[in-house]
Amino acid sequence: MAPKPYTLLFIFCLACLLTVAGCTGIPEGLTPVSGFDINRYMGKWYEIARLDHRFERGLSHVSADYSLRGDGSVDVVNKGYDRQTGQWKEVSGRAFFVGSDTVGQLKVSFFGPFYGGYNIILLDKEHYQYALVCGPDRSYFWILARTPAIPESVLSGLVASAKTMGFDTDQLIFVTHDPQGNSIKTL
Repeated sequence: MAPKPYTLLFIFCLACLLTVAGCTGIPEGLTPVSGFDINRYMGKWYEIARLDHRFERGLSHVSADYSLRGDGSVDVVNKGYDRQTGQWKEVSGRAFFVGSDTVGQLKVSFFGPFYGGYNIILLDKEHYQYALVCGPDRSYFWILARTPAIPESVLSGLVASAKTMGFDTDQLIFVTHDPQGNSIKTL
């Protein structure tokens, strides 16, 4: 006996829902920071290092600007320079808390109804000067800071923490912020 059309539709919708929900999760074994203060996180962050992915490939001078909206969501503007084309690339999106607004777990969308996980897994809670952020799995990872360069001792500590968390730190790309195109810091 063939399944009824509404049964197939239900299965299809359930599969889509599970797929989309999986994109906003957090890697197994990791926990987003608690005691998070969204107001202190707002403003400009510089990308210090990242794992490679197609939507930032080849970009230098990468930064993200976050601003709080009246409804509690966050406007996100990511910007980077493509040396091959000589052009700045910019994309805007919006982020929403997945649960409590005191936990650093958000979902962000740059393209319509499709969301990705934005999980703050380590944060300088005293000064909000650096953060480790990951996506729904360990292939999406960023080291962010309030300044384009951070002391080597801080960077080494962040990289060591990321390695302990299971990220492939040997594959990190250290982002150029120097106007001449030189890497500011590599390990």
